[in-house]
Amino acid sequence: HVQLVESGGGSVQAGGSLRLTCAASGNLDNAKCMAWFRQAQGKELEVVASIQPGRMTYYIDSVQGRFTISRDDGKNTLYLHLASLKPEDTAMYYCAARRNGCSLQSALFAFWGQGTQVTVS
Repeated sequence: HVQLVESGGGSVQAGGSLRLTCAASGNLDNAKCMAWFRQAQGKELEVVASIQPGRMTYYIDSVQGRFTISRDDGKNTLYLHLASLKPEDTAMYYCAARRNGCSLQSALFAFWGQGTQVTVS
């Protein structure tokens, strides 16, 4: 089992920046792939970015060049740096992990954090 705890959300003005943090604990052999998802009010959950060991990353087009995902395996921590924020980035952001390679499908991620709210005005 893997426990994930997010932090770092908040309210910012458009153009601002935030850094989200996800602290992982438990059996981290089950966290080969780690990802950030988000869900805006009234919209479906979508993957924002993912990262595998070896640092291979993926970003959805709408955040490419603005968001940066990284992981510090020594600290068991996943990060998402959000820059040049737009109102459409407003959502609850979730950290997720799965044992195997990364996927765009949320249903394939077994472990989830409780979420952290990002609001851009």
